[in-house]
Amino acid sequence: MNLKQLEAFVCVADKKSFSKAARKLYLTQPTISAHIASLEKELDARLFIRNTKEVSLSEDGTILYSYAKQMIDLEEQIEACFCGERQSDVRKITIAASTVPAQYILPGILSRFIEKYPKEQFKVIETDSSKVIELIAGGAADIGFSGTVLERKFCKYIPFYKDELIIIMPNTGKYRELIEKEDLSWLKNEPYIMREEGSGTRKEAEKQLKRYGIDVERLAIVASMESQEAIKRSVVNGMGISIISRLAAEEEIRAGKVLWRKVPGEGEGRDINIVYNKNFHLSKSAERFIRVVKEMYEIQK
Repeated sequence: MNLKQLEAFVCVADKKSFSKAARKLYLTQPTISAHIASLEKELDARLFIRNTKEVSLSEDGTILYSYAKQMIDLEEQIEACFCGERQSDVRKITIAASTVPAQYILPGILSRFIEKYPKEQFKVIETDSSKVIELIAGGAADIGFSGTVLERKFCKYIPFYKDELIIIMPNTGKYRELIEKEDLSWLKNEPYIMREEGSGTRKEAEKQLKRYGIDVERLAIVASMESQEAIKRSVVNGMGISIISRLAAEEEIRAGKVLWRKVPGEGEGRDINIVYNKNFHLSKSAERFIRVVKEMYEIQK
């Protein structure tokens, strides 16, 4: 018997549903069922009465609930005493984020989290997706945000937001004509500004264009830039075209400074992921942070 099993038991009892308890605890329903089955086997008791609509506590379950609830409440009191009340005990969360989530998604999440947990502290590292994964894999960051998935041992990815990659162009007569063409083979002849090596946006753009039969290396590349702001300004000033996140270009699109269209083959977009190293123990602060992200983006999850 362990606290995770008791926590699952109390949550099922409170929610009167295995599926609702799973959503509340961010676990799968089979995991909740396994926790309950283990408890019932260990205690040699039937804890719930199940019917088609909901579950209710059995006689043995009612007895266990009074003890289990006290243990869960006591765990929360201990956590509040040692993690919530003394500022010196607050553990700083180190977050590594690639450009798009760092600039356009993370600020809103941090604001919501600080509102809920005002004593928490952060260190945010903005870098490209490849380095984000390296930091997570090496244990140098607690939580990462990445726009691409790179296979690294022990890295766990949780997609939570759908981002759309778009082609942006100078708002000129030439591109107003080209943008109407169904065939995008004209892309091969236009000056192209690309993101830096290691960028998740660049990797995803290369994948999508390749599916469309366009090799990025064969484009008329005029520059490689790290800054999305520099890329946007370059496009606005007529230097060339580029592929960036719709989130990043929203302001320029609304102002009519650039023209845009979807990347061919983009479909529903790419996932923005939370990533952490499942081989390292997550602090309570990091667990709470991930929970807040899931709560904020539950509709898109």
